[in-house]
Amino acid sequence: MKTYNIAVLGGDGIGPEVVAGAIAVMNHIAQKRGFAFEFKNYLAGGCAIDAVNDPMPQETIDGCKASDSVLLGAVGGEKWDTFPSHLRPETGLLRIRAELGLFANLRPAQLFKELADACPLKPRLIENGLDVLVVRELTGGIYFGDKGRDETSGYDTLKYSDYEIKRIAKVAFEVAMKRNKNVVSVDKANVLESSRVWRKFVEEVAKDYPEVKQSNMYVDNAAMQLVRNPGQFDVIVTGNMFGDILSDEAAMITGSIGMLPSASLAEGSFGLYEPVHGSAPDIAGKGIANPIATIMSVAMMFRYSLDLMEEADMIENAVAKAIAQGARTADIAVEGEKVLSTDEMTQRIIENL
Repeated sequence: MKTYNIAVLGGDGIGPEVVAGAIAVMNHIAQKRGFAFEFKNYLAGGCAIDAVNDPMPQETIDGCKASDSVLLGAVGGEKWDTFPSHLRPETGLLRIRAELGLFANLRPAQLFKELADACPLKPRLIENGLDVLVVRELTGGIYFGDKGRDETSGYDTLKYSDYEIKRIAKVAFEVAMKRNKNVVSVDKANVLESSRVWRKFVEEVAKDYPEVKQSNMYVDNAAMQLVRNPGQFDVIVTGNMFGDILSDEAAMITGSIGMLPSASLAEGSFGLYEPVHGSAPDIAGKGIANPIATIMSVAMMFRYSLDLMEEADMIENAVAKAIAQGARTADIAVEGEKVLSTDEMTQRIIENL
């Protein structure tokens, strides 16, 4: 029997709750399809700070490197907001991305038609649906550049090399070939030298994909266009900071950030998979978190890391069917609809597999 080794980083807040739902789905599919998962739990984020004074312990990194894939819940919370930078949960995320070589972050923003009322945009703007994929460069740019501060000032350096730009651009064009063959590269080339370099090498990669339409857009305009006419976008490729902001914006126009998955990929097939949402400490332990984003992240894991294409389709179809049947957690319910708990939503999805 084929066994896949999965490193599990439950993290903080609702992280362990939504991860438990995803693992239940994975085990159900494995039993039906004749393979198995071996899950190993590791500390990450605030819980790791509390336990060993390190947001991403070396044991966790080593365990992830020895696995076939990584499933992450969420990290962070107000409890650790005043900690020094090296002891912040977010610093742990930056470290594991660098250590595992996770340079490409894929964040799909898709609107289920049954949830159109939850979308903050006018109905006419989404009448043709919404399906955007943000491809964010994850291990370069301003988050990883030289930085420093003194009593009166601070600085962060934004730098990109041709190698970093070409490899993330290639990812974007490859996924666009399987979608609607349209890539918009987002930068700030009217102001930033790093963006001029970015644009140069994205356009160079575009020559290798003549079937894909490629265009450029300034980041401020892209932010406006996402709420003005989101249907114009297929794949957006951009740098680390711009991608961080735009992918959250794209997530929220679908109606709930609790619905959206993400994949962070290294060279080859290795990846880390996590929901877009945060740790939501205000609802932690109440059993009301939406597990769909984490369950859909597992579908991405199946597709990009484990080569389980049919099983990935099974998960996505089961989620779509549950939504069509009226299954709702609190974050996506409207007044008068029955609200399901985390476990109840998970079970509804399992029933539809």
